[in-house]
Amino acid sequence: MTQLSVDNKNEIVMKLLHYFITIEGYNPIILHGAENEIWLENVDSSYKIVRIVTNHIHNNEQFDFDIFKTKKITSMIKRKMLLWKMKVLSIFIDLGDNVELESDRIIDCVHINSEADLKKYDFIVAEFPLMKTKLKYNEKGVALFSKITAEINKKNQEDSKKNNDIFKPKPIIVTYLIIAINIIMYLLMETIGKGSNDPLTLLRFGALLAPLVRGGQYLRLITSAFLHVGLIHLFFNNYILYIIGSQIETFFGKSKFLLIYLFSGITGALMSMLFTNAISAGASGAIFGLLGSLLYFGYHYRVYLGNTMQTQIVPLIIINLFLGFIIPGIDNAAHIGGLIGGISMASALGVKYKSSFTERLNGIIICVGIFVFLLYMAFIYTI
Repeated sequence: MTQLSVDNKNEIVMKLLHYFITIEGYNPIILHGAENEIWLENVDSSYKIVRIVTNHIHNNEQFDFDIFKTKKITSMIKRKMLLWKMKVLSIFIDLGDNVELESDRIIDCVHINSEADLKKYDFIVAEFPLMKTKLKYNEKGVALFSKITAEINKKNQEDSKKNNDIFKPKPIIVTYLIIAINIIMYLLMETIGKGSNDPLTLLRFGALLAPLVRGGQYLRLITSAFLHVGLIHLFFNNYILYIIGSQIETFFGKSKFLLIYLFSGITGALMSMLFTNAISAGASGAIFGLLGSLLYFGYHYRVYLGNTMQTQIVPLIIINLFLGFIIPGIDNAAHIGGLIGGISMASALGVKYKSSFTERLNGIIICVGIFVFLLYMAFIYTI
C-alpha cells in the first residue's frame, strides 16, 4: 500500500490557501499560462490580488521577469474589474539564496516557507492579523491536507449557493406590472382622452409640469413616470424596462426593485423641474435609475459582470446621455436625476451578501441628502 506524504512546501501552500479562502474571503482566479502559481482575488480587500508562487526562482533575472509578467496580468484583471488601481501581494514559497526580494509600486513581495517567516513582515501581520494564529494546526501531513481540503470545499459550496441565490432566474412580477400600467395609461389617453400627444390630455392624466407640482400637485412626481408621448416612446421605454428591469428585479428582489424605480422616477422628475417648465412625461428617468442600480450591483459583483459593465452597461449610459444633450426634446435632466437616484437608493438598500451595515447607512444618508437637496432646489431656491 502506498502512503501519501505532504512536504513542507505543499503544507505551507495549503495553509495559505485555506487562510485566504476561508478566513479572508478570497476566490481563485482561473488563468491560462500561469503555471506553478495560484491567483486569488478579493475586490473588497486592500490587496485585491494575492499570488502564491510555488515554482523555484533561481536568480534576480527570473524574479524581474516574474514582476513584469505579474504587472501584465494584473493590468488585464484591473480592466475587467473596472478598478483604477490594484494592489498585489506576491507570496514566494521557493526563492534562491541570491535572489534580492524587492517590492514594486503595486506589488508587495514576501518570502514565506513557514509560519515563522511572518515575523519578518510587519505590514502583512498588520493587514492580516489573524494569519499569525490561523496558520497553526494540530494536524500534520495527510490529516492536515484532508482537513484543509474539506474546509475549502465547504467554503466554495457556500459561495456557490450564494451566487446561485443571486443570479438564478426568478419569477418577474413587478417589471411586468409596471409595463402593463404604462400600456394601460397609454390606451386610456388614446381612448378617453385626445391622445398621448395632446398636452391637455397629458396634464389630465398626471404629466409633470413644474408650476403645478409647486402648487401642490405632488403626485405628478410619480404619475408622470407612467405616461408616454406617442407609441414609439412607449415601445422604446417598455422594451428597455423589460430587458433591464427583469435583471434588477432578479438581483435585488421585488420590493427593492420597486423602491429603486419609484425613487429614481421622483429624483428624475425633481431634477427636470430645475431646468424646464415644459410638460414632461416618460419612464426614462426611472429607467436610468435602474441602470444606475445595475452599475452599483455590477461594482460589487464585477468579477462576474466586469465585461458586461465595460462593453454594455457603461457605453449604454454614456451614449444615451450624449444623445440627450444633442437631440432636442429629450429631458436629459430627468435622466441624470434618475441615474443619481438609482445609484444612491441601491447603495441604501444594499447588495445581498456584499454590502456592509456601514455601506447601507452611508447610502441612506446620501439618499436623504440628495432628496432634500433636490426638494430645496425645485421648490424653494427657484421661487
